[in-house]
Amino acid sequence: MKNLLLVFLALAWSALAGPLTMSHSQGKFSDAEIEATIKAKLAKSKIGKDGFQVHIKDGVATWTGTTTVMQHKGAATRMAKAAGAIHVINNIKVTGDGAGKGTPGAQPRRVQVKAAAGDDAP
Repeated sequence: MKNLLLVFLALAWSALAGPLTMSHSQGKFSDAEIEATIKAKLAKSKIGKDGFQVHIKDGVATWTGTTTVMQHKGAATRMAKAAGAIHVINNIKVTGDGAGKGTPGAQPRRVQVKAAAGDDAP
């Protein structure tokens, strides 16, 4: 009875999710699928305002552009991996323009998190 229920749930889920493309069922995505997914995510994301460019070739995503927010570079890498890229080359440059209030040569801001009083590491 339990196995029958599992089979029924699996069939119901596949009917709701719609048909999978051959690449989805194999766990591999075409370059066009990866790029389309990244661009759709980028349009909805905060990092989309940075104007990054991404190119996909043989499943490898290559990012280019600049940002003043260090975390945006990491977010771009994670976004490409989540979209199905097998490898990411992140050539995004982090500049100090916004970090030092316009001070020439300023370094990007880094956030340091301090433990709260009474929080002792084991």
